[in-house]
Amino acid sequence: MKQMIKKVLGALLVASLTIFSLNSQAADDGAKVVYHVDFKDPTRYSATLTSINNIINFYESELMEADVHLVFVGYGLRFTTDDELKGTPYQADKDLLDRRNELKGRLDALINVRNVKVHLCDKTRDEVGLPQAKVYKGIQFAPSGVAKIAILQSEGYAYLKVQ
Repeated sequence: MKQMIKKVLGALLVASLTIFSLNSQAADDGAKVVYHVDFKDPTRYSATLTSINNIINFYESELMEADVHLVFVGYGLRFTTDDELKGTPYQADKDLLDRRNELKGRLDALINVRNVKVHLCDKTRDEVGLPQAKVYKGIQFAPSGVAKIAILQSEGYAYLKVQ
């Protein structure tokens, strides 16, 4: 009888550890996110920054490490520089100019305080002749923004884009 109880308890222990391990792995995988910004609307971009903060707050409340990337492509270039991009399809409009300092500060906090990894499509930047030095500090250059997103997705990152 004692032998049977030991076997049952041993089996329960192994099952519990297996379930705990699977849950931990699922949680770890869920903490990998890539956001995509290829639009020009400052309000939508502001909502993206809010979403990033919200997801990081959630992960922290669950005692999980959040690995968050933000990739700018096309019109997203507008949110990575103080240059007005005059004469380009990405030229800053009044709405962006009115909100630029606020949006820049929020992005800076995500990079420097929340450890969000930010990437700019270097093809987009090069297309309009914007020098790399005019891009905000902390932003990395990806040879191709969409390729960066695809690579991150292949590594298990969830793809998010605020609509």
